Amino acid sequence: MIPNTTSSSSIASSWFSGILTARKSNNFTVSGVRGSTKSHFRGVMFKYASKPIQVAFKTGDYKQQVVFIGGLTDGFLATEYLEPLAIALDKEKWSLVQFLLSSSYSGYGISSLKEDALELDQLINHLINKEDSEGVLLLGHSTGCQDIVHYMRTNAACLRAVRAAILQAPVSDREFRTTLPETAGMIDLASKLISEGRGSELMPRKSNQDAPITAYRFHSLCAYMGDDDMFSSDLSDDQLKQRLGHMSNTPCQVIFSMADEYVPDYVDKKALVQRVCKALGGAEKVEIEWGNHSLSNRVAEAVDAIMGFVKNGGPNGWDDPWS
Repeated sequence: MIPNTTSSSSIASSWFSGILTARKSNNFTVSGVRGSTKSHFRGVMFKYASKPIQVAFKTGDYKQQVVFIGGLTDGFLATEYLEPLAIALDKEKWSLVQFLLSSSYSGYGISSLKEDALELDQLINHLINKEDSEGVLLLGHSTGCQDIVHYMRTNAACLRAVRAAILQAPVSDREFRTTLPETAGMIDLASKLISEGRGSELMPRKSNQDAPITAYRFHSLCAYMGDDDMFSSDLSDDQLKQRLGHMSNTPCQVIFSMADEYVPDYVDKKALVQRVCKALGGAEKVEIEWGNHSLSNRVAEAVDAIMGFVKNGGPNGWDDPWS
Protein backbone atom coordinates (compact mmCIF):
# COMPACT_ATOMS: atom_id res chain seq x y z
CA MET A 1 0.00 0.00 0.00
CA ILE A 2 1.23 3.51 -0.82
CA PRO A 3 2.07 5.31 2.43
CA ASN A 4 2.96 8.93 3.00
CA THR A 5 6.02 9.30 0.83
CA THR A 6 7.68 11.84 3.11
CA SER A 7 7.75 9.74 6.27
CA SER A 8 10.07 6.89 5.29
CA SER A 9 12.63 9.07 3.51
CA SER A 10 12.86 11.67 6.26
CA ILE A 11 13.03 9.02 8.97
CA ALA A 12 15.68 7.08 7.08
CA SER A 13 17.74 10.25 6.59
CA SER A 14 17.70 11.17 10.29
CA TRP A 15 18.28 7.59 11.37
CA PHE A 16 21.23 7.07 9.07
CA SER A 17 22.80 10.32 10.27
CA GLY A 18 23.72 8.41 13.39
CA ILE A 19 25.73 5.76 11.55
CA LEU A 20 27.45 7.57 8.72
CA THR A 21 30.73 7.80 10.65
CA ALA A 22 30.75 4.12 11.58
CA ARG A 23 33.64 2.02 10.30
CA LYS A 24 32.62 0.05 7.24
CA SER A 25 32.31 -3.67 7.98
CA ASN A 26 29.85 -6.51 7.68
CA ASN A 27 28.88 -6.31 11.33
CA PHE A 28 29.02 -3.30 13.60
CA THR A 29 27.04 -1.79 16.42
CA VAL A 30 25.28 1.49 15.72
CA SER A 31 23.51 4.17 17.67
CA GLY A 32 20.97 6.19 15.73
CA VAL A 33 18.96 9.25 16.62
CA ARG A 34 15.47 9.40 15.18
CA GLY A 35 14.16 12.87 14.45
CA SER A 36 13.72 15.18 17.45
CA THR A 37 12.96 12.44 19.97
CA LYS A 38 16.65 12.03 20.86
CA SER A 39 15.98 8.36 21.55
CA HIS A 40 18.74 5.90 20.76
CA PHE A 41 18.05 2.83 18.67
CA ARG A 42 21.03 0.56 19.25
CA GLY A 43 21.71 -2.63 17.37
CA VAL A 44 23.84 -4.43 14.84
CA MET A 45 23.81 -3.77 11.12
CA PHE A 46 24.85 -6.58 8.81
CA LYS A 47 24.74 -7.83 5.23
CA TYR A 48 22.43 -10.80 4.77
CA ALA A 49 23.13 -11.43 1.06
CA SER A 50 25.27 -10.14 -1.79
CA LYS A 51 23.29 -7.23 -3.29
CA PRO A 52 24.38 -3.78 -2.04
CA ILE A 53 20.90 -3.02 -0.70
CA GLN A 54 20.59 -6.30 1.20
CA VAL A 55 21.33 -4.87 4.62
CA ALA A 56 19.57 -5.66 7.90
CA PHE A 57 19.50 -4.08 11.35
CA LYS A 58 18.96 -6.17 14.48
CA THR A 59 18.23 -5.03 18.03
CA GLY A 60 18.82 -7.48 20.84
CA ASP A 61 21.04 -10.54 20.68
CA TYR A 62 18.57 -13.38 20.99
CA LYS A 63 17.88 -16.59 19.13
CA GLN A 64 14.25 -15.71 18.37
CA GLN A 65 13.55 -12.85 16.00
CA VAL A 66 10.58 -10.78 14.92
CA VAL A 67 11.26 -9.88 11.28
CA PHE A 68 9.54 -6.67 10.17
CA ILE A 69 8.53 -6.43 6.50
CA GLY A 70 7.46 -2.95 5.39
CA GLY A 71 5.16 -1.82 2.61
CA LEU A 72 5.63 0.14 -0.58
CA THR A 73 8.26 2.93 -0.26
CA ASP A 74 9.23 1.70 3.22
CA GLY A 75 12.73 1.11 4.55
CA PHE A 76 14.26 1.27 8.02
CA LEU A 77 12.05 2.66 10.79
CA ALA A 78 9.01 2.49 8.55
CA THR A 79 6.49 2.80 11.39
CA GLU A 80 6.61 4.68 14.66
CA TYR A 81 5.83 1.61 16.74
CA LEU A 82 9.11 -0.12 15.86
CA GLU A 83 11.26 1.60 18.49
CA PRO A 84 8.98 0.87 21.47
CA LEU A 85 8.38 -2.60 20.04
CA ALA A 86 12.13 -3.30 20.02
CA ILE A 87 12.29 -2.33 23.71
CA ALA A 88 9.30 -4.51 24.59
CA LEU A 89 10.67 -7.47 22.64
CA ASP A 90 14.04 -7.18 24.37
CA LYS A 91 12.33 -7.70 27.71
CA GLU A 92 10.90 -10.98 26.38
CA LYS A 93 14.26 -12.03 24.90
CA TRP A 94 13.30 -11.52 21.28
CA SER A 95 15.27 -9.56 18.70
CA LEU A 96 13.68 -7.20 16.17
CA VAL A 97 15.09 -7.40 12.66
CA GLN A 98 14.45 -4.74 10.02
CA PHE A 99 15.86 -5.30 6.55
CA LEU A 100 16.09 -3.71 3.13
CA LEU A 101 14.82 -5.50 0.04
CA SER A 102 15.45 -4.70 -3.60
CA SER A 103 11.88 -3.37 -3.48
CA SER A 104 12.51 -1.00 -0.55
CA TYR A 105 12.03 2.74 -0.93
CA SER A 106 11.48 3.47 -4.65
CA GLY A 107 12.41 -0.02 -5.83
CA TYR A 108 8.98 -1.63 -5.47
CA GLY A 109 7.83 -0.74 -8.98
CA ILE A 110 10.51 -2.82 -10.66
CA SER A 111 10.28 -5.73 -8.23
CA SER A 112 7.65 -8.31 -7.28
CA LEU A 113 6.30 -10.42 -4.43
CA LYS A 114 8.32 -13.31 -5.85
CA GLU A 115 11.58 -11.40 -5.55
CA ASP A 116 10.66 -10.20 -2.06
CA ALA A 117 10.04 -13.81 -1.01
CA LEU A 118 13.43 -14.92 -2.32
CA GLU A 119 15.19 -12.16 -0.40
CA LEU A 120 13.19 -12.84 2.77
CA ASP A 121 14.34 -16.46 2.56
CA GLN A 122 17.94 -15.25 2.23
CA LEU A 123 17.53 -13.18 5.40
CA ILE A 124 16.06 -16.10 7.35
CA ASN A 125 18.85 -18.32 6.05
CA HIS A 126 21.37 -15.83 7.44
CA LEU A 127 19.60 -15.77 10.81
CA ILE A 128 19.67 -19.57 10.97
CA ASN A 129 23.28 -20.04 9.91
CA LYS A 130 24.91 -16.94 11.38
CA GLU A 131 22.68 -16.10 14.36
CA ASP A 132 21.69 -19.65 15.39
CA SER A 133 18.02 -18.72 15.10
CA GLU A 134 15.46 -20.87 16.89
CA GLY A 135 12.62 -19.52 14.76
CA VAL A 136 11.20 -16.25 13.48
CA LEU A 137 7.89 -14.41 13.67
CA LEU A 138 7.07 -12.42 10.53
CA LEU A 139 5.49 -8.98 11.07
CA GLY A 140 4.16 -7.42 7.88
CA HIS A 141 2.99 -3.83 7.48
CA SER A 142 0.78 -2.95 4.51
CA THR A 143 2.15 -4.67 1.37
CA GLY A 144 4.51 -6.51 3.70
CA CYS A 145 1.41 -8.57 4.52
CA GLN A 146 1.20 -9.68 0.90
CA ASP A 147 4.89 -10.58 1.08
CA ILE A 148 4.24 -12.87 4.03
CA VAL A 149 1.25 -14.56 2.39
CA HIS A 150 3.21 -15.10 -0.82
CA TYR A 151 6.30 -16.39 1.01
CA MET A 152 4.28 -18.89 3.01
CA ARG A 153 2.92 -20.35 -0.24
CA THR A 154 6.39 -21.13 -1.59
CA ASN A 155 8.61 -24.12 -0.98
CA ALA A 156 11.39 -21.87 0.31
CA ALA A 157 14.32 -23.54 2.01
CA CYS A 158 13.79 -21.75 5.33
CA LEU A 159 10.01 -21.85 5.50
CA ARG A 160 10.01 -24.17 8.52
CA ALA A 161 11.70 -21.46 10.59
CA VAL A 162 8.52 -19.32 10.54
CA ARG A 163 6.74 -19.80 13.85
CA ALA A 164 3.94 -17.28 13.33
CA ALA A 165 2.85 -14.22 11.37
CA ILE A 166 1.29 -10.85 12.12
CA LEU A 167 -0.47 -8.92 9.37
CA GLN A 168 -0.74 -5.21 10.28
CA ALA A 169 -2.85 -3.19 7.83
CA PRO A 170 -3.57 -5.94 5.28
CA VAL A 171 -5.45 -3.76 2.79
CA SER A 172 -6.12 -3.70 -0.93
CA ASP A 173 -3.90 -1.63 -3.21
CA ARG A 174 -6.42 -2.29 -5.97
CA GLU A 175 -9.37 -0.85 -4.09
CA PHE A 176 -7.41 2.24 -3.12
CA ARG A 177 -6.15 2.74 -6.67
CA THR A 178 -9.65 2.56 -8.11
CA THR A 179 -10.31 5.89 -6.38
CA LEU A 180 -7.71 7.53 -8.64
CA PRO A 181 -8.99 8.74 -12.06
CA GLU A 182 -6.05 7.50 -14.12
CA THR A 183 -6.11 3.91 -12.90
CA ALA A 184 -8.58 2.31 -15.33
CA GLY A 185 -6.79 3.52 -18.46
CA MET A 186 -3.40 2.52 -17.08
CA ILE A 187 -4.65 -1.00 -16.29
CA ASP A 188 -5.68 -1.33 -19.94
CA LEU A 189 -2.22 -0.20 -21.05
CA ALA A 190 -0.48 -2.57 -18.63
CA SER A 191 -2.62 -5.48 -19.82
CA LYS A 192 -1.75 -4.67 -23.43
CA LEU A 193 1.98 -4.55 -22.72
CA ILE A 194 1.84 -7.83 -20.82
CA SER A 195 -0.10 -9.52 -23.64
CA GLU A 196 2.65 -8.39 -26.03
CA GLY A 197 5.36 -9.90 -23.84
CA ARG A 198 6.48 -6.48 -22.60
CA GLY A 199 5.55 -6.80 -18.94
CA SER A 200 8.99 -5.64 -17.79
CA GLU A 201 8.67 -2.30 -19.62
CA LEU A 202 8.05 0.84 -17.60
CA MET A 203 4.66 2.47 -17.49
CA PRO A 204 4.13 6.23 -18.13
CA ARG A 205 5.07 8.41 -15.19
CA LYS A 206 1.47 9.50 -14.60
CA SER A 207 0.56 5.90 -13.73
CA ASN A 208 2.66 6.03 -10.55
CA GLN A 209 4.05 9.30 -9.30
CA ASP A 210 6.49 8.20 -6.61
CA ALA A 211 8.49 5.47 -8.36
CA PRO A 212 9.11 3.89 -11.78
CA ILE A 213 6.82 0.90 -12.24
CA THR A 214 6.71 -1.93 -14.75
CA ALA A 215 3.58 -3.00 -16.56
CA TYR A 216 3.65 -6.26 -14.61
CA ARG A 217 3.86 -4.65 -11.16
CA PHE A 218 1.23 -2.06 -12.00
CA HIS A 219 -1.12 -4.80 -13.16
CA SER A 220 -0.27 -6.91 -10.11
CA LEU A 221 -1.17 -4.06 -7.75
CA CYS A 222 -4.14 -2.59 -9.59
CA ALA A 223 -5.92 -5.30 -11.56
CA TYR A 224 -8.66 -7.60 -10.30
CA MET A 225 -7.03 -10.84 -9.06
CA GLY A 226 -3.56 -9.51 -9.80
CA ASP A 227 -0.75 -11.18 -7.87
CA ASP A 228 -0.90 -8.51 -5.13
CA ASP A 229 -4.71 -8.60 -4.87
CA MET A 230 -5.27 -10.55 -1.64
CA PHE A 231 -7.40 -8.45 0.70
CA SER A 232 -10.03 -6.77 -1.49
CA SER A 233 -13.54 -6.56 -0.08
CA ASP A 234 -15.13 -7.61 -3.38
CA LEU A 235 -13.35 -10.97 -3.48
CA SER A 236 -15.68 -13.85 -2.69
CA ASP A 237 -15.14 -16.06 0.33
CA ASP A 238 -13.84 -18.77 -1.99
CA GLN A 239 -11.40 -16.36 -3.62
CA LEU A 240 -10.13 -15.16 -0.26
CA LYS A 241 -9.67 -18.76 0.87
CA GLN A 242 -7.88 -19.55 -2.38
CA ARG A 243 -5.46 -16.68 -1.73
CA LEU A 244 -5.08 -16.99 2.04
CA GLY A 245 -6.13 -20.50 3.03
CA HIS A 246 -2.61 -21.95 3.04
CA MET A 247 -1.88 -19.75 6.09
CA SER A 248 -4.24 -21.85 8.23
CA ASN A 249 -1.38 -23.96 9.60
CA THR A 250 0.52 -20.87 10.79
CA PRO A 251 -0.50 -19.03 13.99
CA CYS A 252 -1.59 -15.65 12.70
CA GLN A 253 -2.77 -12.30 14.02
CA VAL A 254 -4.48 -9.59 11.97
CA ILE A 255 -4.23 -6.00 13.21
CA PHE A 256 -6.69 -3.84 11.30
CA SER A 257 -6.87 -0.04 11.54
CA MET A 258 -10.51 0.99 11.59
CA ALA A 259 -9.70 4.47 10.24
CA ASP A 260 -7.19 3.30 7.62
CA GLU A 261 -6.89 6.10 5.08
CA TYR A 262 -6.10 3.62 2.30
CA VAL A 263 -9.37 1.74 2.65
CA PRO A 264 -12.18 3.41 0.65
CA ASP A 265 -15.15 4.68 2.66
CA TYR A 266 -17.54 2.25 0.98
CA VAL A 267 -15.73 -0.77 2.44
CA ASP A 268 -17.27 -2.34 5.53
CA LYS A 269 -14.06 -2.70 7.53
CA LYS A 270 -15.52 -4.88 10.27
CA ALA A 271 -16.94 -7.33 7.75
CA LEU A 272 -13.72 -7.36 5.75
CA VAL A 273 -11.39 -8.11 8.66
CA GLN A 274 -13.76 -10.86 9.83
CA ARG A 275 -13.73 -12.48 6.40
CA VAL A 276 -9.93 -12.17 6.09
CA CYS A 277 -9.40 -13.81 9.49
CA LYS A 278 -11.75 -16.63 8.53
CA ALA A 279 -9.95 -17.18 5.21
CA LEU A 280 -6.65 -17.34 7.09
CA GLY A 281 -8.02 -20.28 9.07
CA GLY A 282 -9.21 -18.44 12.16
CA ALA A 283 -6.56 -15.78 12.72
CA GLU A 284 -6.61 -13.71 15.90
CA LYS A 285 -8.39 -10.41 15.15
CA VAL A 286 -7.40 -7.02 16.56
CA GLU A 287 -9.42 -3.97 15.54
CA ILE A 288 -7.84 -0.65 16.49
CA GLU A 289 -10.48 2.07 16.57
CA TRP A 290 -9.44 5.34 14.92
CA GLY A 291 -6.08 3.82 14.02
CA ASN A 292 -4.50 5.08 10.80
CA HIS A 293 -2.66 2.94 8.27
CA SER A 294 0.70 2.93 10.03
CA LEU A 295 -0.79 3.24 13.53
CA SER A 296 1.30 6.36 14.15
CA ASN A 297 -1.66 7.67 16.17
CA ARG A 298 -2.04 4.44 18.15
CA VAL A 299 1.54 3.37 18.86
CA ALA A 300 0.93 1.99 22.35
CA GLU A 301 -2.05 -0.06 21.17
CA ALA A 302 0.00 -1.48 18.30
CA VAL A 303 2.82 -2.56 20.62
CA ASP A 304 0.37 -4.04 23.14
CA ALA A 305 -1.35 -6.09 20.44
CA ILE A 306 1.90 -7.41 18.99
CA MET A 307 3.41 -8.22 22.39
CA GLY A 308 0.22 -9.93 23.53
CA PHE A 309 0.50 -12.26 20.55
CA VAL A 310 4.22 -12.86 21.14
CA LYS A 311 3.76 -13.64 24.83
CA ASN A 312 0.69 -15.83 24.34
CA GLY A 313 2.51 -17.95 21.78
CA GLY A 314 5.97 -18.02 23.17
CA PRO A 315 8.80 -17.72 23.35
CA ASN A 316 8.38 -21.50 23.79
CA GLY A 317 4.67 -21.90 23.12
CA TRP A 318 4.78 -22.29 19.37
CA ASP A 319 5.92 -25.46 17.75
CA ASP A 320 9.66 -25.98 17.54
CA PRO A 321 10.41 -25.35 13.85
CA TRP A 322 13.21 -27.92 13.87
CA SER A 323 11.20 -30.79 15.38
